[in-house]
Amino acid sequence: MDDQRDLTARVRDGYDRIAAEYDEQRSTDDTDVSLVERFRDALGANAAVLDAGCGTGTPVTALLAEECTVTGLDLSREQLSLATDRLPAHSFVEGEMTRLPFAEDSFDGLTSFYAVIHVPRERHEDAFSEFHRVCRPGAPVLCTVGDTDWAGHNEDWMGMGGPMYWDIPGLDRTRKLLDDAGFSVEGVDRVMDDVADEPAKKPFVWARA
Repeated sequence: MDDQRDLTARVRDGYDRIAAEYDEQRSTDDTDVSLVERFRDALGANAAVLDAGCGTGTPVTALLAEECTVTGLDLSREQLSLATDRLPAHSFVEGEMTRLPFAEDSFDGLTSFYAVIHVPRERHEDAFSEFHRVCRPGAPVLCTVGDTDWAGHNEDWMGMGGPMYWDIPGLDRTRKLLDDAGFSVEGVDRVMDDVADEPAKKPFVWARA
């Protein structure tokens, strides 16, 4: 458990250090826009949505906020500060996906872009169980995962001066974990991620509570 806490602290520290630079890069990245719009359009007006791993609130939270009531959750205080400045009418909470500070059946939908991949794989089951707990029955979920089994560190991620850690059990294992948590996996889309050391298409899983 101590090792897992150390890895979580590494991710938090990394995102705190690179908050401004990461915000600038994500603000100009429009590769995810069509996915977010599809997700948003599938919800009713003023739907309550959790963006787990919201970062600085761009582009995902901001797009959702155009029609939904959004709550953003993130580890990084620096990232959350920028998100709050950007979207003051919405709620932002510091916390971890493996122990969400929300009541059961709180949300009509949930997004988690480029976030679960930073959680130690031993805690992915906890994260998905928490996602299911806070989602209302039938709520859609859209989550970035990874195709292959891989874990790694970078002490100077993308040359921005912050350490980073990833732990990806692979798509098949992730689908199994989502199923075990009570979700029905409905499909996978792949979208180019340019904000990475090596840009590549990343899988996004569509699921339903």
